[in-house]
Amino acid sequence: MTSPQRPRRDFLKLSGLAGVSLAAGWPPLRAASGSVKLPKVRIGQIGTAHAHASGKMDTMRASADFEVVGVVEPDERRRAVLASSKTYGGIPVMTEEQLLNAPGLQAVAVETEVKDLVPTAARCIAAGKHIHLDKPAGESLPALHRLLGDATVRKLTVQMGYMLRYNPAFEICRRLVREGALGEVFSIEAAMGKLQGDAERRALAPYRGGAMFELGCHVIDSIVAILGRPEKVTPHSRSSSPLKDGFPDNQTALLEYPSAIVTVRSVLVEWDGGARRQFAVCGTKGTMEIRPIEHPEARLTLSAAHGEYKAGKQTLTFPKGRGRYDGDFEDLAKVIRGEKALEFSPAHDLAVHETILRASGLPVD
Repeated sequence: MTSPQRPRRDFLKLSGLAGVSLAAGWPPLRAASGSVKLPKVRIGQIGTAHAHASGKMDTMRASADFEVVGVVEPDERRRAVLASSKTYGGIPVMTEEQLLNAPGLQAVAVETEVKDLVPTAARCIAAGKHIHLDKPAGESLPALHRLLGDATVRKLTVQMGYMLRYNPAFEICRRLVREGALGEVFSIEAAMGKLQGDAERRALAPYRGGAMFELGCHVIDSIVAILGRPEKVTPHSRSSSPLKDGFPDNQTALLEYPSAIVTVRSVLVEWDGGARRQFAVCGTKGTMEIRPIEHPEARLTLSAAHGEYKAGKQTLTFPKGRGRYDGDFEDLAKVIRGEKALEFSPAHDLAVHETILRASGLPVD
């Protein structure tokens, strides 16, 4: 069904990428090599300004799958402290040109300020590199469309950095929905909040999308993975900080589907907001509620037994100790080596970004 909000000129042509994924023929899939020790993927990082940058670098350095070739930081003040940083100490600091021309470089983690994410990623794709691209993918939907289209033509991977994709509770939730255990989903309720510091608030002030753009994007990615692109998105926005600076820090969006209504709440002025982050999926045969979201726990209620899960209520717990980004980079290494396909297609990433922009009250053309 065509959305009433869809631009008259359909420049996105989402259907053109709908069938394009790595499973369609890139990279060539091959069996995992078992006990054979695989060569490390040579990777670099461009930018250290993103909120997730240091965590991504720590993950890559600790991984047996990657060899970190170097880091690029164009800002002189940030570059000056890299050598003394626990995260970046000992890693060669390079120019972007030097990194992209480093022998054997296969991939780049793009961790710049948000405004520079997509332009930087485009240069990496032009240089023939796979990328891990942090979120949100800028304020221009056409720019992301061009990036993903170029990567598809060049048979390169773009892995978006939405941090709940490889969260074990969310992986189980998506699987249960796919297998029909929850029945037809008629409601999702999601909340992503935190108490934002003044420095972070100043850094985000230039981005008009506010809390939903910065933080709500993570759960929107999961919603689209379950229900697809919504027919209609209605944003609601307030600035609730005592600073009275007009920054949209208290936002809710309503996402409408043929048989489902979804609410997304994203707030940056909430004391202990991280502990209240939650994701609840309600279907005609059961409900799964994830809370807390990180180091997750989940309550699952089923009308009928499904596989290892019994009928009725049960609490799901998950092993502790995995890092927030471990799953992302384990999967990226497998995709680059041709061991598997990336689960999230370019069409999915475009639908997610369109929904994020609409939920943030931003234009899409």
